[in-house]
This record gives sequence, structure tokens and C-alpha cells, in this order.
Amino acid sequence: MAYTALYRKLRPQLFSEVVGQAAIVQTLKNQLKSGRISHAYLFCGTRGTGKTTTARIFAKASNCPNLHDGEPCNTCEICRGIQEQRSLNVVEIDGASYNKVENVRDIRDEVKYPPTEGKYKVYIVDEVHMLTNNAFNALLKTLEEPPPHVVFVLATTDPQKLPATILSRCQRFDFKRISSHDIVKTLQEHFAQDNTVFEEDALRHIAGVADGALRDALSLADQCISFYYGEEITLEKVLSLLGAADPQTLFSFAKAIIDKNAATAIEMIQQLSMDGRDMAQFATDMIQHFRNLLVAAAVEKTTSALDYSEERVAKYREQGKKVQNYMMISYINAFSSLLREMKYASNPRVMLEIVAIRLCGPGADDSYTEVLKRIDDIEDKLKDVKAGASIAPELLEKLQKLSSSDFQRTEDIMDRNAVAVAAQPKPVQKAVPEDVKKVLAGWKDMVMSLDGILRSFMDKNSRPEASGKGITLTITDKASYSMVKSHLDSVKERILDLYGVDMEILLVLKEGQQDRPDLGLLESVENTLGFKVIGN
Repeated sequence: MAYTALYRKLRPQLFSEVVGQAAIVQTLKNQLKSGRISHAYLFCGTRGTGKTTTARIFAKASNCPNLHDGEPCNTCEICRGIQEQRSLNVVEIDGASYNKVENVRDIRDEVKYPPTEGKYKVYIVDEVHMLTNNAFNALLKTLEEPPPHVVFVLATTDPQKLPATILSRCQRFDFKRISSHDIVKTLQEHFAQDNTVFEEDALRHIAGVADGALRDALSLADQCISFYYGEEITLEKVLSLLGAADPQTLFSFAKAIIDKNAATAIEMIQQLSMDGRDMAQFATDMIQHFRNLLVAAAVEKTTSALDYSEERVAKYREQGKKVQNYMMISYINAFSSLLREMKYASNPRVMLEIVAIRLCGPGADDSYTEVLKRIDDIEDKLKDVKAGASIAPELLEKLQKLSSSDFQRTEDIMDRNAVAVAAQPKPVQKAVPEDVKKVLAGWKDMVMSLDGILRSFMDKNSRPEASGKGITLTITDKASYSMVKSHLDSVKERILDLYGVDMEILLVLKEGQQDRPDLGLLESVENTLGFKVIGN
């Protein structure tokens, strides 16, 4: 006999076996018991949450003559026929391939005939959002007023793609993601009967990767059983098979980033590459790891948002308290950007190494987050001084002369970095020449076509306005003003290439804009304290 995949073998045959959808199951059972069966249902939700399975159980129950507490008996001829997919009472349709208007017309012709046995003829349309607009329109009248012996069950992962006219004719049930706890419990119950040994941590990792889809978890478990046939399946084996890094590697890599240890980070990337790990998967794992650190540090008590063992949550909390929240957010943003860039990178490992080196080098830039981190480092040193640490008298005298306001530039820095005015043209007055209108209308596209650094400065820190026969470009900070001024000819050439006009551009630095923080002051204080944050 041919082998049956685990997710097919364990497909629920009763409502009570459906995992994680208690409210939906109870509603359908009540309708069956009371005889209040609707003519059309819409089952929507993410993949692997039981939409089609529930539809099949509902089809059996609606026709079963031996219904018990809303559950089908699974022993009568009707139930067995539906279960073995040989019953003419249940018609399953693939909306992706059976999506044309003529296919829907066939359904309209078929629904006139009563079922050969049982009470209802049930049409299960999977991936119904793939139907064409004409097919939906042809289905409307039949869906609204079908014969009394017909029930439609529409299943989809994208309910927003369905016309409102279809949605309004159906009872909608939203299938939620299945919790990791329920997935682990379901797998444990099955493998206890099957004499297959899985470590609990291995099942937890499979449940996490499945992301709320029980079918995905069963497929991953099936793959692990096939690869390690007859062996106990541990977390290390699951990680090796899935190409993921083990938790200890994630903790160690995060420690290297937090401690600014670039050498250790590069060595770990080298080892991951030698082990055949996927760099994009590792970046995804690091995003999840820093998210876990952030949540663990912010929430003192155990929360369902961290679905791990108490021991592992304690490790998250311990490491999370060693770094400021804004730094963890900065790490998450860095790895998220890396993940997007990896899709088009010829060598993802190099991209990962660049990000690791940048995160380990606190002097790599003077952004708000970086300067704030350096101020925090200085304040920590000052706390040591106040606590009575050994310090030379002349150094103490220099520190005492420093104004406290020198260390409170956060608001100024935030103001400067909060300015992110996209290069969107303002509405053009009627008196403005047509060529200026044309350039302003396509300003965003022109900016996006510039080289990387210039594009970044102009996209975030400039605002164009019509001015006579030219354009006035308002710049919001001095650094961007200098950059754009030095490359103004390149901007004019790009406008000439794209729109065929020689445009006059007047640069204006926005009045009242505060300068960027005095990094020279920070460097002098750092040198005075005896440590250096900025790299060469």
C-alpha cells in the first residue's frame, strides 16, 4: 500500500478532533443540532488551519442520518462514501483551475437536481478568490437563492479579494492561527501512540517554524521522521535538517553584537557558512531573537508572546536587560533591511558580514541611535566617577567644568532625525509654466533614479516647490545641504535626461533648523574619560 503523508493520515474526521477552532466548531454543531443550516458559508484564514477539513466534516454531518451531538457517525454508508471521496453528494472544486464563467454555469445547471442520498448536496469551493469577476457575477443569484437541498462552502486564504456582493451572501467564519502550545500537544499525542520519540524542544521549534499552521508542522515532523528514521529526534537534528541555527548560536551571536566584538561575529558567520546554514534564514532567526529579547526585557512576568520554556525565557530576559530597548529596535531594523537586500544579493554572506561589522562598530555613523548610545556610555562612566572610582584630580576638575546640558542633546538629535520629508511635490499653481509642472509631477521618480547616497539625502531631507520658471529646493539640515549643493549639476543633468528641460534650481537651507550635535565635544569627552567610541 502506498505511503500516506502524515498530515493526510491525521486529518480530523470529527469536529472534536479539529484543533484550535473551538468557537467555529461549536457554532456549526449547534446549527446542525437545531436544523438551522445556512445555504452559504465562507471559511477564511491562513493556510493549514482546518478550513477544508472542517468543510468536509460539515458535509458529512449535514447528511448523516445518525447524527450525535452534532457529530457524524462515520460508520453509515453516507459518511463512509463522503470520507472516501466517492459520494456524489459532495462536490469539491478547485477555484484556481475551475474559475471561468462557463464552469460556474455548469454548477448552476447541476444544483437543480436533488442529492442521490441524504438531505444536502454540498459544494466545497477551495481558493474561491481565484474565480474571475465574470464567474463571481454568474454565481451571485445561485449563491443567494439556491435550491433548498444545496449548501455552498467557500474556502479562501484571501477574503479581501472577494466581491462585497459575495461576502454579504455568506456566513463568514475566520479560522485563526493555531497556537504553538496546541500544535505541540497534538504532535505529542500522536507520536506517543506511534512510538516515535521527539524531544519537546524539537517539537516546540517545529511549531514555531509552522507559524500557526498545523499542516506545516505535520509536514516538517514527517520530514524529520523520514530523515532520522528509527532515531530519537532532538532539537539539534531538527535544526540541522531545517538549516536553522540553534538557540545557543543565536545567543552567542547576539552577545557578540551587543559587546561590539566584530571578530567573534565574523568567525561565527564563517562557521555558519561552513555548516551549510542559510544566511537569509539566519537573519530571520536574529530578527526573532532580538524581538524575544525586547519582549522579555519589557515584560517582567511570563507571557504567551514568548512560547518557550521557563529556562529559555529567563535567558532572554537576562540578555535583554544588558542592552537598551532602542538599540534592540535598531538591531531588528538592521537585520530586516538586510533580509530585504539578500533577495537580490549575489553573495548573502558578504551582506551579513557587512551588517555585523557595522553593528559592532559604534563609530560607523552619527545617527540618532548611535549618538544616543555614545551619550549613554559617557553617562555610565560618570556614574562610576560619582561612585568613587579612582580618578586623577585634574581629570575630575575637567569633568566638573562640563555643563550637564552637553550630555542632554537627545531632543536636538531627535528633532534632526525626525525630519523625513519625502520628495513629494506640492500642488502647482496655474501660473507655473508647463515644463515646471512636468518636472514636479515626476520629482519622486527623478530622485529615485539618482545614485545611492545622493538619493538618500534628497529623498528624506528636501522639499521642492515651484518658483517662477524654476524650482526652489528647501533642505532641512546642513549635511544634506552640503551634499546636494556639491551634486547640484548631477541633479540638473538627470532632469535634462528625463524631461528634456534645463531647469534652474535654487537651494535654500531651512531657517531655524538646529545643527547636528557637536560630535567633537563627544569625542573630547570620550578621550578625557579614557575610552574611545568612534572608530577610524
